[in-house]
Amino acid sequence: MMDAEPPVFRDGRVHAHPLMRKLYPQLVELGLLTASRPPEVGGQQLPLTLYSMASAYLMAANLSAYAYVGLTIGAAHLLEAFGTPWLREQFMTRMYRGEWTGTMALTEPQAGSSLGDVKARAFPAEDGSYRISGSKIFISGGDQDFTENVVHLTLARIEGAPPGTRGISLFAVPSRRPEGDRLVDNDVRVAGVIHKIGWRGMPSLALNYGEEGDCRGWLVGEANRGLACMFQMMNEARIMVGLNGVATASVAYHEALAYARSRPQGRSAGAKDALQPQTPIIEHADVRRMLLRQKAIVEGGLSLLAATSVQADLAAHSPDEETRKRAGLLLDLLTPVAKTFPAEKGFEANVLALQVHGGYGYSSEYLPEAWLRDQKLNSIHEGTTGIQGLDLLGRKVVAAGGAALQAFSEEVLATVARARQAGVHGPWCAAMEASLEAVLELTMSLGAMGMAGEVEQMLRHSADYMELFSILAVAWRWLAQAAAAREGLAKGGESQEFYEGKLRAAQYWFATEVPRVKPLVKLCSSGEDSYTGMRPEWF
Repeated sequence: MMDAEPPVFRDGRVHAHPLMRKLYPQLVELGLLTASRPPEVGGQQLPLTLYSMASAYLMAANLSAYAYVGLTIGAAHLLEAFGTPWLREQFMTRMYRGEWTGTMALTEPQAGSSLGDVKARAFPAEDGSYRISGSKIFISGGDQDFTENVVHLTLARIEGAPPGTRGISLFAVPSRRPEGDRLVDNDVRVAGVIHKIGWRGMPSLALNYGEEGDCRGWLVGEANRGLACMFQMMNEARIMVGLNGVATASVAYHEALAYARSRPQGRSAGAKDALQPQTPIIEHADVRRMLLRQKAIVEGGLSLLAATSVQADLAAHSPDEETRKRAGLLLDLLTPVAKTFPAEKGFEANVLALQVHGGYGYSSEYLPEAWLRDQKLNSIHEGTTGIQGLDLLGRKVVAAGGAALQAFSEEVLATVARARQAGVHGPWCAAMEASLEAVLELTMSLGAMGMAGEVEQMLRHSADYMELFSILAVAWRWLAQAAAAREGLAKGGESQEFYEGKLRAAQYWFATEVPRVKPLVKLCSSGEDSYTGMRPEWF
């Protein structure tokens, strides 16, 4: 419904879908804004693992509505971590109470992924605030009419600051600023509305700051350290993007599954009698192939995100210092994979969900096409797939002298041992060990290239390395699920079909995806340069 009735820009304001006046207070009442926050800010201290799994259901139900919550949490969390007591009292508290919403205002027309090229300016004022001027673009939730204010966490350069990323600062810039006991206009203007192919219920805006010279912002954290503040929150933001991907693929998969069970069409391959009733399409092998691939992607991706969230909780809250350090390394390593796999393979799953619906899937009267449009954004925002690949290979797997990769290897081998103990199919365990060893050897080889100064050659196949590592990471999670399924089957009970489905999905992953590890390792280590050697003028 919100997809069909996007926000309207009228009389200089953005008017959200009318349902948001009812939905947002209900989401606030659920406690979503502070569920994972500490008691000092009214939170429940819910582990990120539980919070993220619960959030996935809400994302699947209405991604645009939940996005207002997610953006507000991210902005308020920054103020909680780096804001002054005044900012926390005046801004953060109202955001956590649901009275104001928040945004992340980073991108400019000339500065998307390259945030060091931000041109927005900040000029110190006598009262300790800053006068902000400049433009931002693609600001999700940048204006709405169901709360009284929006706070933009904005990157800008203080006049005289160093060039590049070393001179970027972070500011809290409200659409309406507090003056005494009232709110006054803060000279933040909507310059335009982006017409998107998906996420249509959430406005994406171009904003102008200080057209009349009266836009005030307040410094968050230290001057020239804005990106450092942002990056401390990046893991959580990227985990949430991964959850968006899983949720969007999951709801489409379950819709396709229900459709396949109820849609009669054709007869089984061996049936000859045209007078016999048509069979539900789920009886056809190719439809089951498409459904099983969706299941493998969705449930494998969800398990990967759960495992990543566990490391986030351990890194933040374990009483043991070594456990916190190790979990932090694993979190940094897994985050780009947990963001990228659901975005890229989730899009493939959404394509298959539409395909299961046949011609009906290509119509706007059925929902799969809307979910497919929504899904595409997840490989773009919070760092494109290409950037995630560079981050994984160029930083994360070689971090701390390879300690993160060593910790990951230990986790995988512990899962292999559990799987063998549970009676999981032996060849899967052997394939997991062999694939892990191949990836470790490749990573050492590529790391040696980087240390020798051959950085371009090291990173040449970073996208292929990301795909390779994703296959390995999801195989690890399917092996863990297979072990749990074997243990569950041994106990008996009422969940036999559930466990059998898990084992079949694991079988599918090890039969179709894990064999791709070897050729991908070969490609990444071959020095093949077809696209890096392709000159721009040859296209």
